[in-house]
Amino acid sequence: MTGSRPPRPTPGAARLLVECLIEQGCDRIFTVPGESFLPVLDALHDEDRVDVVTCRQEGGAAFMACADGALNAAGSGRPGVCFVTRGPGATNASIGVHVAFQDSQPLILFIGDVDRAMRDREGFQELDFAAFFAPTAKWAARIDDAARIPEYIARAYATAISGRPGPVVLALPEDMLSDDVPADLKPRPFVCRPAQAPCPDAMQAMMAMIGDAAAPIAIIGGAGWNAKARAHFQLFAERIGLPVATAFRRQDAISPVSPIYAGNLGYGPNPKLLERVKAADLILAVGARLGEATTDGYTIPPLQARDRRLVHVHPDPQELNRVYPADLAICACMDEFAESAALWDETDVISFDAGAQAHREWEEWATAKPTAHALDLGTCVTFMRDTLPADTIICNGAGNFSGWWHRYWRYAGYPSQLAPTAGAMGYGVPAAVAAARRHPDRMVVAVAGDGDFLMNGQELATAVQHGCNLLVVVVDNGAYGTIRMHQEREFPGRVSATQLANPDFAALGAAYGAWSARAENTEQFCAALSEAAGRGGVRLIHCIIDVEQLAASGASISALRG
Repeated sequence: MTGSRPPRPTPGAARLLVECLIEQGCDRIFTVPGESFLPVLDALHDEDRVDVVTCRQEGGAAFMACADGALNAAGSGRPGVCFVTRGPGATNASIGVHVAFQDSQPLILFIGDVDRAMRDREGFQELDFAAFFAPTAKWAARIDDAARIPEYIARAYATAISGRPGPVVLALPEDMLSDDVPADLKPRPFVCRPAQAPCPDAMQAMMAMIGDAAAPIAIIGGAGWNAKARAHFQLFAERIGLPVATAFRRQDAISPVSPIYAGNLGYGPNPKLLERVKAADLILAVGARLGEATTDGYTIPPLQARDRRLVHVHPDPQELNRVYPADLAICACMDEFAESAALWDETDVISFDAGAQAHREWEEWATAKPTAHALDLGTCVTFMRDTLPADTIICNGAGNFSGWWHRYWRYAGYPSQLAPTAGAMGYGVPAAVAAARRHPDRMVVAVAGDGDFLMNGQELATAVQHGCNLLVVVVDNGAYGTIRMHQEREFPGRVSATQLANPDFAALGAAYGAWSARAENTEQFCAALSEAAGRGGVRLIHCIIDVEQLAASGASISALRG
């Protein structure tokens, strides 16, 4: 426009920061913009190598970056990247940092901060971010000197992807981003995850322990798991007939059609699988931390048992013997370990029948039986499985609704399960946005409860704005169903603070620009899903169920009260 003020050049520090991110393989940033990092946004203005996804709330943006890091595990292994502003923006985003920490997923959160001269005066929206995030991040720091940007960015990537992957938080003083930097200051080279091959003596000892066992079982999935680890460990386990269970919400760690897959641990697992873990005389935990959800409160397996031995394989030495005492601790990358196991010559002398038996038990348990409910979720998930591609990515947050997918869906692709082991509500829709951007060629489904959906349902606007192809299934029972279930167990009939008055989610989806439908019975759901599967863009199905249908385990209010 004639007479308009010409833009000032992008400050050198901000340009250097973006160049360092690109050097480290960053191709996507999730953000809610803030004036505290405007120089970075300007540096991204003409940068076509980075896809900038504009989000509607910092919690949703951080969830997207967390999910992007999880998706990258199958390929580049690079962290998800998120930019937010100070104070309220950072505290909103803290939920994503917590999930990345507990889920062992690489994430880097950048926070625009107050000017250096304003520090320690409790300036506008000021927080001590290094102190605030220290308990939930692998490293939290502040870049006060623009000349050290290459050092800090390289260290952030190295920290996020090494050992047990996790989140890093870096605060960026607003005035620092406007500093000049020397013309010869360049990004540090691309940082790779350190290779950690298992010790041959440890592998020999492990094979001897497996060969001596009468009833072994493997529990897999977690830190550093990737497509190579999946393929090689499956080959190893199938060769010897070893039953393999997946840790909580790690169901894509092995193919569900593998003849030794025994099912998933966590909330609502197959009772026969629990008995198998209880009876095991050797547990091979690979990648899994053996956290509270996976072990039913550290009871299955118990922390210590004289008649049970534990081989624990993990990429971070600080996790080994931290909670569970291991008879044999192996520190190694998951793919390096799994490949060594698959290529081990002496596995031909080890053979078990239990793997096939465990798989048959899982198939029986994971086959839905029709119920009398008008909208029968087990039947609906089975229809989804028969209708949608096998490698569909299923994304969900926390709530009993997710149990039907955990039980009846087959997580055939890798990666194909985005679900927080930290149990955070509101994760599903943001994760689906990240998945749709990262894998536009695959079907992506967000499954959300009514309470769960309204935590971050506003990110449907992000999905529409960025042209995402995804389907959202909202399961509406008018309650915080998980809490209602516990409430009925502890205080039957005394309903307090768990009932919800919900909007018309189909109309809400349409208001965002999505195709939408309402389903009050199984037939309507199947018809809506069939139509949604043939469409593109953002789609939403609003499923109305009775709160009596509390859980995939068959739990109901009437039974709990009785």
